[in-house]
Amino acid sequence: MATIGPHRRPRRPRLTTTKDPKRMSVTHPAGFVAAGAAIGLKSSGKPDLALVVNTGPTFDSASVFTGNRCKANPVLWSEQVVKDGVVRAVVLNSGGANCYTGPEGFQTTHQVAEEVGKVLDIGSGDVVVCSTGLIGLVNDRQTLLAGVRTVHAQLAADGGDAAAQAIMTTDTVSKQVVVEGAGGAWSIGGMAKGAGMLAPALATMLVVITTDAVVPAADLDTALRAATRVSFDRLDSDGCQSTNDTVTLMASGASGVTPSLADFTAALTEACRSLALQLLADAEGADHEIAITTVNAATEDDAVEVGRSVARSNLFKAAVFGKDPNWGRVLASVGTTSAAFDPADLDVAMNGVWVCRESTPAEDPSLVDLSDREVTVTIDLKSGDAEATVWTNDLTHAYVHENSAYSS
Repeated sequence: MATIGPHRRPRRPRLTTTKDPKRMSVTHPAGFVAAGAAIGLKSSGKPDLALVVNTGPTFDSASVFTGNRCKANPVLWSEQVVKDGVVRAVVLNSGGANCYTGPEGFQTTHQVAEEVGKVLDIGSGDVVVCSTGLIGLVNDRQTLLAGVRTVHAQLAADGGDAAAQAIMTTDTVSKQVVVEGAGGAWSIGGMAKGAGMLAPALATMLVVITTDAVVPAADLDTALRAATRVSFDRLDSDGCQSTNDTVTLMASGASGVTPSLADFTAALTEACRSLALQLLADAEGADHEIAITTVNAATEDDAVEVGRSVARSNLFKAAVFGKDPNWGRVLASVGTTSAAFDPADLDVAMNGVWVCRESTPAEDPSLVDLSDREVTVTIDLKSGDAEATVWTNDLTHAYVHENSAYSS
Protein backbone atom coordinates (compact mmCIF):
# COMPACT_ATOMS: atom_id res chain seq x y z
CA MET A 1 0.00 0.00 0.00
CA ALA A 2 3.00 2.31 0.41
CA THR A 3 3.38 4.91 -2.30
CA ILE A 4 6.90 6.11 -1.53
CA GLY A 5 9.97 3.94 -1.17
CA PRO A 6 12.32 4.31 1.76
CA HIS A 7 15.12 5.77 -0.36
CA ARG A 8 13.05 7.95 -2.67
CA ARG A 9 13.32 11.71 -2.21
CA PRO A 10 10.42 13.90 -3.35
CA ARG A 11 11.45 15.15 -6.77
CA ARG A 12 12.02 18.81 -7.43
CA PRO A 13 10.21 20.27 -10.45
CA ARG A 14 11.81 19.73 -13.85
CA LEU A 15 11.63 23.06 -15.63
CA THR A 16 12.12 24.23 -19.19
CA THR A 17 13.81 27.58 -18.75
CA THR A 18 15.69 30.16 -20.71
CA LYS A 19 19.40 30.44 -19.94
CA ASP A 20 19.25 34.24 -19.86
CA PRO A 21 18.63 35.23 -16.21
CA LYS A 22 17.06 38.51 -17.29
CA ARG A 23 14.42 36.55 -19.17
CA MET A 24 13.88 33.90 -16.48
CA SER A 25 11.26 36.05 -14.88
CA VAL A 26 7.88 37.70 -15.08
CA THR A 27 8.89 39.29 -18.37
CA HIS A 28 9.64 36.00 -20.11
CA PRO A 29 6.01 35.56 -21.25
CA ALA A 30 5.00 37.95 -24.05
CA GLY A 31 2.86 40.90 -23.10
CA PHE A 32 4.64 42.00 -19.93
CA VAL A 33 7.09 44.72 -18.95
CA ALA A 34 8.64 45.33 -15.54
CA ALA A 35 11.11 47.46 -13.63
CA GLY A 36 12.72 47.75 -10.22
CA ALA A 37 14.55 50.67 -8.65
CA ALA A 38 15.96 52.12 -5.46
CA ILE A 39 13.66 54.97 -4.47
CA GLY A 40 14.79 55.61 -0.89
CA LEU A 41 12.51 53.50 1.30
CA LYS A 42 15.37 51.28 2.48
CA SER A 43 18.09 52.89 4.55
CA SER A 44 20.54 50.55 2.81
CA GLY A 45 19.93 52.25 -0.51
CA LYS A 46 19.07 48.92 -2.16
CA PRO A 47 16.22 48.56 -4.70
CA ASP A 48 12.85 48.81 -3.01
CA LEU A 49 10.09 49.37 -5.58
CA ALA A 50 8.96 47.11 -8.42
CA LEU A 51 6.29 47.41 -11.09
CA VAL A 52 4.97 44.63 -13.34
CA VAL A 53 2.58 45.61 -16.13
CA ASN A 54 0.38 43.50 -18.39
CA THR A 55 0.30 45.11 -21.83
CA GLY A 56 -2.39 42.73 -23.11
CA PRO A 57 -4.25 42.08 -25.28
CA THR A 58 -6.15 40.40 -22.38
CA PHE A 59 -6.03 41.29 -18.69
CA ASP A 60 -7.49 38.27 -16.91
CA SER A 61 -6.20 37.64 -13.41
CA ALA A 62 -6.58 35.70 -10.18
CA SER A 63 -5.11 36.20 -6.71
CA VAL A 64 -4.92 34.58 -3.32
CA PHE A 65 -4.07 36.33 -0.08
CA THR A 66 -2.97 35.63 3.46
CA GLY A 67 -5.29 33.70 5.75
CA ASN A 68 -4.26 35.98 8.63
CA ARG A 69 -7.23 37.97 9.94
CA CYS A 70 -4.86 40.86 10.67
CA LYS A 71 -4.21 42.12 7.15
CA ALA A 72 -2.01 44.91 5.87
CA ASN A 73 -3.47 47.87 4.03
CA PRO A 74 -2.26 46.70 0.58
CA VAL A 75 -4.05 43.37 1.09
CA LEU A 76 -7.27 45.12 2.10
CA TRP A 77 -7.03 47.26 -1.05
CA SER A 78 -6.04 44.45 -3.40
CA GLU A 79 -8.76 42.08 -2.21
CA GLN A 80 -11.26 44.54 -3.68
CA VAL A 81 -9.26 45.12 -6.87
CA VAL A 82 -9.22 41.46 -7.89
CA LYS A 83 -12.93 40.78 -7.51
CA ASP A 84 -13.71 41.46 -11.18
CA GLY A 85 -10.91 39.20 -12.44
CA VAL A 86 -9.04 42.07 -14.11
CA VAL A 87 -5.56 43.22 -13.04
CA ARG A 88 -3.36 45.29 -15.33
CA ALA A 89 -0.45 46.07 -13.04
CA VAL A 90 1.14 45.07 -9.75
CA VAL A 91 3.25 47.55 -7.77
CA LEU A 92 5.35 46.21 -4.90
CA ASN A 93 7.50 47.94 -2.32
CA SER A 94 9.95 46.49 0.18
CA GLY A 95 11.23 48.34 3.22
CA GLY A 96 7.88 48.70 5.02
CA ALA A 97 4.80 46.47 5.29
CA ASN A 98 2.27 49.32 5.59
CA CYS A 99 0.44 47.23 8.19
CA TYR A 100 -1.17 48.76 11.27
CA THR A 101 -0.41 52.25 10.04
CA GLY A 102 -3.99 53.52 10.39
CA PRO A 103 -6.20 55.31 7.85
CA GLU A 104 -3.19 57.22 6.55
CA GLY A 105 -1.54 53.94 5.61
CA PHE A 106 -4.58 52.83 3.63
CA GLN A 107 -4.72 56.21 1.92
CA THR A 108 -1.07 55.78 0.93
CA THR A 109 -1.92 52.45 -0.68
CA HIS A 110 -4.84 54.07 -2.51
CA GLN A 111 -2.75 56.96 -3.78
CA VAL A 112 0.03 54.65 -4.95
CA ALA A 113 -2.57 52.75 -7.01
CA GLU A 114 -3.89 56.07 -8.33
CA GLU A 115 -0.38 57.13 -9.35
CA VAL A 116 0.23 53.83 -11.15
CA GLY A 117 -3.09 54.27 -12.92
CA LYS A 118 -2.15 57.80 -13.90
CA VAL A 119 1.23 56.96 -15.44
CA LEU A 120 -0.17 53.91 -17.24
CA ASP A 121 -3.47 55.56 -18.21
CA ILE A 122 -5.51 52.81 -16.55
CA GLY A 123 -7.94 52.74 -13.65
CA SER A 124 -6.53 52.46 -10.13
CA GLY A 125 -9.08 49.72 -9.56
CA ASP A 126 -7.00 47.48 -11.83
CA VAL A 127 -3.81 47.90 -9.78
CA VAL A 128 -2.77 45.37 -7.13
CA VAL A 129 -0.56 46.92 -4.44
CA CYS A 130 1.87 44.86 -2.35
CA SER A 131 4.18 45.85 0.51
CA THR A 132 6.70 43.94 2.60
CA GLY A 133 8.90 44.80 5.53
CA LEU A 134 8.43 45.83 9.15
CA ILE A 135 4.89 46.03 10.57
CA GLY A 136 3.99 49.45 11.99
CA LEU A 137 6.45 51.31 9.78
CA VAL A 138 4.90 54.27 7.96
CA ASN A 139 6.14 54.45 4.37
CA ASP A 140 6.72 57.97 3.12
CA ARG A 141 3.93 58.66 0.66
CA GLN A 142 5.73 61.21 -1.48
CA THR A 143 8.74 58.92 -1.79
CA LEU A 144 6.46 56.16 -3.06
CA LEU A 145 4.62 58.41 -5.51
CA ALA A 146 7.87 59.73 -6.95
CA GLY A 147 9.13 56.16 -7.05
CA VAL A 148 6.18 55.06 -9.16
CA ARG A 149 7.18 57.63 -11.75
CA THR A 150 10.78 56.41 -11.58
CA VAL A 151 9.98 52.74 -12.18
CA HIS A 152 7.45 53.63 -14.86
CA ALA A 153 10.22 55.36 -16.82
CA GLN A 154 12.33 52.20 -16.57
CA LEU A 155 9.72 49.66 -17.68
CA ALA A 156 11.23 47.18 -20.14
CA ALA A 157 10.67 43.76 -21.62
CA ASP A 158 13.82 42.56 -19.82
CA GLY A 159 13.01 44.27 -16.51
CA GLY A 160 11.88 41.17 -14.67
CA ASP A 161 15.19 40.56 -12.93
CA ALA A 162 15.34 44.13 -11.62
CA ALA A 163 11.78 43.78 -10.31
CA ALA A 164 12.65 40.54 -8.53
CA GLN A 165 15.64 42.22 -6.87
CA ALA A 166 13.53 45.15 -5.67
CA ILE A 167 11.08 43.06 -3.62
CA MET A 168 13.75 41.37 -1.46
CA THR A 169 13.91 42.04 2.28
CA THR A 170 15.92 39.49 4.29
CA ASP A 171 16.21 37.37 1.14
CA THR A 172 19.79 36.59 0.15
CA VAL A 173 18.85 35.82 -3.47
CA SER A 174 15.96 36.64 -5.75
CA LYS A 175 13.50 33.87 -6.62
CA GLN A 176 12.44 33.51 -10.25
CA VAL A 177 11.11 30.80 -12.53
CA VAL A 178 9.97 30.11 -16.08
CA VAL A 179 7.91 27.14 -17.21
CA GLU A 180 7.13 26.72 -20.90
CA GLY A 181 4.14 24.98 -22.42
CA ALA A 182 4.40 22.31 -25.08
CA GLY A 183 6.75 23.43 -27.81
CA GLY A 184 7.30 26.77 -26.13
CA ALA A 185 4.07 28.10 -27.64
CA TRP A 186 3.15 29.71 -24.32
CA SER A 187 4.88 30.19 -21.00
CA ILE A 188 4.60 31.09 -17.35
CA GLY A 189 7.03 33.38 -15.52
CA GLY A 190 7.22 34.18 -11.85
CA MET A 191 9.05 36.01 -9.09
CA ALA A 192 8.76 35.71 -5.32
CA LYS A 193 10.18 37.10 -2.13
CA GLY A 194 10.32 35.47 1.26
CA ALA A 195 12.91 34.08 3.64
CA GLY A 196 11.12 33.67 6.95
CA MET A 197 7.64 33.40 8.50
CA LEU A 198 6.98 30.70 5.92
CA ALA A 199 3.69 29.25 7.09
CA PRO A 200 0.25 28.73 5.58
CA ALA A 201 -1.86 30.06 4.30
CA LEU A 202 0.57 31.24 1.66
CA ALA A 203 3.74 31.61 3.69
CA THR A 204 5.16 35.11 4.09
CA MET A 205 5.56 36.00 0.52
CA LEU A 206 4.87 38.30 -2.33
CA VAL A 207 4.53 36.45 -5.62
CA VAL A 208 3.76 37.73 -9.11
CA ILE A 209 3.11 35.15 -11.82
CA THR A 210 2.59 35.97 -15.48
CA THR A 211 1.50 33.98 -18.50
CA ASP A 212 0.98 34.76 -22.17
CA ALA A 213 -1.54 31.94 -22.50
CA VAL A 214 -5.19 32.73 -23.19
CA VAL A 215 -6.90 31.73 -19.94
CA PRO A 216 -10.18 33.24 -18.64
CA ALA A 217 -10.17 34.65 -15.13
CA ALA A 218 -12.36 31.89 -13.72
CA ASP A 219 -9.97 29.24 -14.99
CA LEU A 220 -6.99 31.21 -13.66
CA ASP A 221 -8.62 31.19 -10.24
CA THR A 222 -9.25 27.44 -10.37
CA ALA A 223 -5.68 26.72 -11.48
CA LEU A 224 -4.07 29.10 -8.98
CA ARG A 225 -5.93 27.68 -5.99
CA ALA A 226 -5.05 24.15 -7.07
CA ALA A 227 -1.38 25.12 -7.47
CA THR A 228 -0.99 27.04 -4.21
CA ARG A 229 -2.69 24.25 -2.25
CA VAL A 230 0.18 21.85 -2.96
CA SER A 231 3.05 24.35 -3.03
CA PHE A 232 3.00 27.57 -1.01
CA ASP A 233 0.41 26.20 1.42
CA ARG A 234 2.70 23.26 2.18
CA LEU A 235 5.61 25.46 3.30
CA ASP A 236 5.96 25.69 7.07
CA SER A 237 9.33 27.17 7.91
CA ASP A 238 8.60 28.51 11.39
CA GLY A 239 4.85 28.33 11.97
CA CYS A 240 4.48 32.12 11.75
CA GLN A 241 1.96 33.65 9.36
CA SER A 242 2.42 37.04 7.73
CA THR A 243 -0.06 39.90 7.33
CA ASN A 244 0.91 40.78 3.75
CA ASP A 245 0.94 37.53 1.74
CA THR A 246 -0.18 37.99 -1.85
CA VAL A 247 0.05 35.80 -4.95
CA THR A 248 -1.21 37.43 -8.14
CA LEU A 249 -1.44 35.72 -11.53
CA MET A 250 -1.94 37.76 -14.71
CA ALA A 251 -2.65 36.46 -18.22
CA SER A 252 -1.85 38.64 -21.24
CA GLY A 253 -3.11 36.26 -23.93
CA ALA A 254 -0.26 37.52 -26.13
CA SER A 255 0.67 34.05 -27.36
CA GLY A 256 -2.79 33.51 -28.79
CA VAL A 257 -2.68 29.94 -27.47
CA THR A 258 -5.38 28.48 -25.22
CA PRO A 259 -3.99 25.45 -23.34
CA SER A 260 -6.30 22.96 -21.67
CA LEU A 261 -7.07 23.77 -18.06
CA ALA A 262 -5.31 20.57 -17.02
CA ASP A 263 -2.13 21.45 -18.91
CA PHE A 264 -2.13 25.00 -17.61
CA THR A 265 -2.73 23.89 -14.03
CA ALA A 266 0.12 21.38 -14.25
CA ALA A 267 2.54 24.03 -15.53
CA LEU A 268 1.38 26.57 -12.96
CA THR A 269 1.80 24.02 -10.17
CA GLU A 270 5.32 23.32 -11.42
CA ALA A 271 6.13 27.03 -11.31
CA CYS A 272 4.63 27.55 -7.85
CA ARG A 273 6.41 24.52 -6.44
CA SER A 274 9.72 25.74 -7.79
CA LEU A 275 9.23 29.15 -6.23
CA ALA A 276 8.12 27.55 -2.95
CA LEU A 277 11.27 25.44 -2.78
CA GLN A 278 13.40 28.47 -3.63
CA LEU A 279 11.78 30.26 -0.69
CA LEU A 280 12.54 27.29 1.55
CA ALA A 281 16.16 27.14 0.38
CA ASP A 282 16.60 30.77 1.45
CA ALA A 283 14.88 30.39 4.84
CA GLU A 284 16.56 32.61 7.39
CA GLY A 285 19.68 30.98 8.81
CA ALA A 286 18.66 27.44 7.86
CA ASP A 287 21.20 24.64 7.47
CA HIS A 288 18.76 21.94 6.34
CA GLU A 289 15.73 21.77 4.06
CA ILE A 290 13.38 19.09 5.32
CA ALA A 291 10.71 17.32 3.25
CA ILE A 292 8.23 15.52 5.53
CA THR A 293 6.14 13.04 3.55
CA THR A 294 3.25 11.28 5.26
CA VAL A 295 2.10 8.17 3.39
CA ASN A 296 -0.79 5.74 3.68
CA ALA A 297 -2.96 8.27 5.47
CA ALA A 298 -6.73 7.95 5.62
CA THR A 299 -7.12 11.32 3.87
CA GLU A 300 -4.90 13.97 2.35
CA ASP A 301 -5.95 16.32 5.14
CA ASP A 302 -4.65 13.80 7.68
CA ALA A 303 -1.35 13.58 5.83
CA VAL A 304 -0.99 17.36 5.77
CA GLU A 305 -1.90 17.68 9.45
CA VAL A 306 0.71 15.11 10.45
CA GLY A 307 3.42 16.65 8.28
CA ARG A 308 2.64 20.12 9.56
CA SER A 309 2.74 18.99 13.18
CA VAL A 310 6.25 17.61 12.73
CA ALA A 311 7.30 20.70 10.76
CA ARG A 312 6.25 22.91 13.67
CA SER A 313 8.10 20.95 16.33
CA ASN A 314 10.97 23.09 17.56
CA LEU A 315 12.39 20.01 19.29
CA PHE A 316 12.51 18.07 16.03
CA LYS A 317 13.88 21.02 14.05
CA ALA A 318 16.59 21.62 16.66
CA ALA A 319 17.51 17.92 16.50
CA VAL A 320 18.01 18.11 12.74
CA PHE A 321 20.18 21.19 13.22
CA GLY A 322 22.29 19.12 15.63
CA LYS A 323 22.36 16.25 13.08
CA ASP A 324 20.53 14.04 15.58
CA PRO A 325 18.06 11.58 13.95
CA ASN A 326 15.73 11.73 16.93
CA TRP A 327 12.69 9.88 15.59
CA GLY A 328 10.99 9.97 18.97
CA ARG A 329 10.32 13.66 18.42
CA VAL A 330 8.59 12.76 15.16
CA LEU A 331 6.23 10.30 16.84
CA ALA A 332 5.54 12.74 19.67
CA SER A 333 4.40 15.30 17.10
CA VAL A 334 2.28 12.78 15.18
CA GLY A 335 0.49 12.00 18.43
CA THR A 336 -0.78 15.55 18.81
CA THR A 337 -2.88 15.33 15.64
CA SER A 338 -6.42 14.12 15.01
CA ALA A 339 -5.32 11.93 12.08
CA ALA A 340 -6.41 8.30 11.89
CA PHE A 341 -3.63 5.88 12.94
CA ASP A 342 -2.73 3.23 15.47
CA PRO A 343 -0.21 4.73 17.92
CA ALA A 344 1.32 1.26 18.32
CA ASP A 345 1.90 0.77 14.57
CA LEU A 346 3.77 3.71 13.06
CA ASP A 347 6.86 3.58 10.81
CA VAL A 348 9.36 6.41 10.39
CA ALA A 349 12.27 6.76 7.97
CA MET A 350 14.88 9.52 7.93
CA ASN A 351 16.90 9.88 4.74
CA GLY A 352 15.79 6.41 3.71
CA VAL A 353 16.72 4.65 6.96
CA TRP A 354 13.70 3.10 8.70
CA VAL A 355 14.64 4.02 12.23
CA CYS A 356 11.20 3.09 13.58
CA ARG A 357 8.95 0.14 12.70
CA GLU A 358 5.66 -0.60 14.42
CA SER A 359 6.40 2.23 16.85
CA THR A 360 9.55 0.54 18.10
CA PRO A 361 13.28 0.98 17.34
CA ALA A 362 14.31 -0.54 14.00
CA GLU A 363 17.42 0.32 11.96
CA ASP A 364 20.35 1.93 13.72
CA PRO A 365 19.87 5.75 13.80
CA SER A 366 23.63 6.15 13.38
CA LEU A 367 23.10 5.08 9.76
CA VAL A 368 21.19 8.32 9.10
CA ASP A 369 23.51 10.85 7.46
CA LEU A 370 22.30 14.40 8.14
CA SER A 371 25.37 16.13 6.80
CA ASP A 372 23.67 17.09 3.50
CA ARG A 373 21.38 20.10 3.30
CA GLU A 374 18.40 18.07 2.05
CA VAL A 375 16.66 15.84 4.60
CA THR A 376 13.67 13.56 4.05
CA VAL A 377 11.33 12.18 6.68
CA THR A 378 8.75 9.53 5.74
CA ILE A 379 5.91 8.72 8.13
CA ASP A 380 3.75 5.67 7.39
CA LEU A 381 0.34 5.87 9.10
CA LYS A 382 -0.94 2.58 7.63
CA SER A 383 -4.49 3.93 7.54
CA GLY A 384 -5.26 4.49 3.84
CA ASP A 385 -3.67 5.46 0.55
CA ALA A 386 -3.38 9.26 0.77
CA GLU A 387 -0.10 11.14 1.05
CA ALA A 388 1.23 14.69 1.25
CA THR A 389 4.56 16.45 1.67
CA VAL A 390 5.15 19.45 3.91
CA TRP A 391 8.44 21.35 3.66
CA THR A 392 10.27 22.96 6.55
CA ASN A 393 13.80 23.75 7.71
CA ASP A 394 15.85 23.28 10.84
CA LEU A 395 15.97 25.66 13.79
CA THR A 396 19.40 27.25 13.98
CA HIS A 397 21.32 29.80 16.04
CA ALA A 398 21.42 31.98 12.93
CA TYR A 399 17.61 32.01 12.67
CA VAL A 400 17.27 33.23 16.25
CA HIS A 401 19.96 35.87 15.73
CA GLU A 402 18.49 37.20 12.50
CA ASN A 403 14.97 37.48 13.87
CA SER A 404 16.14 39.09 17.09
CA ALA A 405 18.09 41.73 15.14
CA TYR A 406 15.63 42.34 12.26
CA SER A 407 14.11 45.82 12.29
CA SER A 408 14.01 46.92 8.66
